[in-house]
Amino acid sequence: MSAAGPTMSAMRTSMLGAGLVAIGPVSMALYTPAMPTLVEVFGVSSSAVKLTLSAYFAGFAITQLVCGPFSDAYGRKPVTLAFLAIYLVSSVMATFAPTVEFMIVARAIQGVGAAVGISVSRAIVRDQFTGQASARIMNTIAMMLALGPAISPTIGGVVLELFGWREIFWCMVIYGVVLAVAVLVYQVETNPRPGTHHLNPRRLLSNYGTLLRDPRFLSPAALIGCGLGNIYALATVLPFILIYEVGLTPSEFGLSMMIQSGSFIAGTITTGRLLKVVDARKLMPYGMAIWVVACAGMSYAMLALEPSVLTVMAPVGLFAFALALLLPASFTESMAPFPHIAGAASSMLGFMQFGGGIIASLAVAAIGDPVIGMATVLPAMPILGIILYNLFKSEPPRTEPAE
Repeated sequence: MSAAGPTMSAMRTSMLGAGLVAIGPVSMALYTPAMPTLVEVFGVSSSAVKLTLSAYFAGFAITQLVCGPFSDAYGRKPVTLAFLAIYLVSSVMATFAPTVEFMIVARAIQGVGAAVGISVSRAIVRDQFTGQASARIMNTIAMMLALGPAISPTIGGVVLELFGWREIFWCMVIYGVVLAVAVLVYQVETNPRPGTHHLNPRRLLSNYGTLLRDPRFLSPAALIGCGLGNIYALATVLPFILIYEVGLTPSEFGLSMMIQSGSFIAGTITTGRLLKVVDARKLMPYGMAIWVVACAGMSYAMLALEPSVLTVMAPVGLFAFALALLLPASFTESMAPFPHIAGAASSMLGFMQFGGGIIASLAVAAIGDPVIGMATVLPAMPILGIILYNLFKSEPPRTEPAE
């Protein structure tokens, strides 16, 4: 906990953090059931429609690198409200998109606006809490971070079949308005030392250089980037496998994604109870072991078995359960050593996790076959994360303080 004490309660920090962190994944995944429909609506190829998701990824990932430092410079609350305004304008633009090119631009801007959620949510935790208190709050926030892309396709599929694809974006507008009101009313400024020096290009590069040279950051950040990046990449692949290969309708696809979200909820509940008696770091070896089993199962199911809801989603559910065990300690470990650049550290984490999603999605697209991509690229990502985590962990820590 910060020396001056928290400016918000743990419960309020958790609720605001969860709402903020969810806006990015929800906006990414909510319309994935509509992607095959948009192919027909716009009269374009599936690759062109996938570019709308890639544009969102790119806007989100790149903006991560600046919205955190902006919150370091001007405060968490005003920066959050400014980016949410961008999000709302772009969401309305996407609602009225007449062509796929217009949609690509709108989605890229939407990614820019949504980027503030992940960065600020973790920064307001680090501003106030450390240690097990931080881990418990991060567990709640992590639930929404991974639950967003898991449960959103369920909602999107139902909205698509009942109303249409444009109404999916109106759901995003409603979420953005509610979140902006919550920030305006309930969020207290937690940044104790705002200052424009955080935006000095030399200082900014120095801050990011500090993070990228420090194994205390790189080790857990690599695990987060490969783990959550995989969740986002799954959101781009699963609609085409479950709708085209298995033959589900959009609403059935959405319901099948409840396997992933239910598994993650079970994991976060289990983690939350264990955190009352066990240090968060002690859960990580178990999470990594389950990851290995899930990845092996994913490869085997895709290569050797007939695609079905069970063969596709069972390994995904196991992967999501393990992810819940890993996230609280990973988030806390990556942020704790850097209190003076909490926004920059949170931004770099967001860039790495969405960057991981972009890399995995592009690799699957390059293969061309989503089934082969899910059998090779997506199982490789978490294994790479485990390898990098242990490689960086073995390096001696930096002795000079991060500033």
